[in-house]
Amino acid sequence: MTAAVVALSGGVGGAKLALGLARVLDEAQLTVIVNTGDDFNHLGLTISPDLDTLVYTLAGLADPVQGWGRRDETWTFMSALEQLGGETWFRLGDADLAMHVERTQRLAAGETLSAVIDGLRRKLGITARILPMSDDPVRTRLETDAGWLDFQDYFVRLRCAPRVRRLAFLGADTARPLPAVMTALSSEDLRAVVICPSNPFLSIEPILAIPAIRAALSDCRAPVIAVSAVIGGQAVRGPTTKIMRELGLGSGAADVARRYADLLDVFVMDEIDAATVVPAGVEVVSAPILMTSLEDRERLAGVVLAAADRVAARQN
Repeated sequence: MTAAVVALSGGVGGAKLALGLARVLDEAQLTVIVNTGDDFNHLGLTISPDLDTLVYTLAGLADPVQGWGRRDETWTFMSALEQLGGETWFRLGDADLAMHVERTQRLAAGETLSAVIDGLRRKLGITARILPMSDDPVRTRLETDAGWLDFQDYFVRLRCAPRVRRLAFLGADTARPLPAVMTALSSEDLRAVVICPSNPFLSIEPILAIPAIRAALSDCRAPVIAVSAVIGGQAVRGPTTKIMRELGLGSGAADVARRYADLLDVFVMDEIDAATVVPAGVEVVSAPILMTSLEDRERLAGVVLAAADRVAARQN
């Protein structure tokens, strides 16, 4: 089958499944819509962490241990900056720095973020499309017991320590999705939409906060499948379950499913959560979802696509 697949993704967890999808599909059939709520300006540079993680992962350049940044990275720039008394809480590797410099100067020259990313992924030999959710700025902010914080201050500088009271996605209500995003979600040959196992609040919610994207998903004729970011009540990585508990939402796989329930046909959760009850009308698939190897990524991608095909066959 050569029909297209669209994935919604944040950073590391989403990028792992996106790589699996790229490998089991004809890569050119994959479009990844990526969160930009994490984007920020730092040291005079425009940083797009989730977009860069997708680019590095699909190009085979990602650090295999951390999942973010570039493999075999060096840190001469950061060492020199520290020596000069500069800000070092957000670390930029020497090779990674080239990405930020190139993006910043191209944006300053008038290119859109989507055009910049499209050019970079082509230069790195990626045939899957990587689309920012919008060229308009959307910024994730968190109200915490330390006050309102920008995402990177909460996530990196303060290491997710403050207690979260509320989330806001500034600019989302007026952000225009890329025409390519809307075209991908309304394509007649769309096989599936996959919500990757990224943080539901910090990575997927900013995408869904753009009204036109959420409406397009709600109207989508293709099966919509989400993969849980939680296994046995614990986040695979990051502060997902911490935030869920602090917001009073519970921290299990069912609680993740409820975030997406109005959009979903299928929810894929780990076998350890097989007894979990999800909202009515959502089909459950239980499978190993922890992705520690390339084979794990490919296997999970196959599980997701098989579930989509079963739903499509019933609908037809």
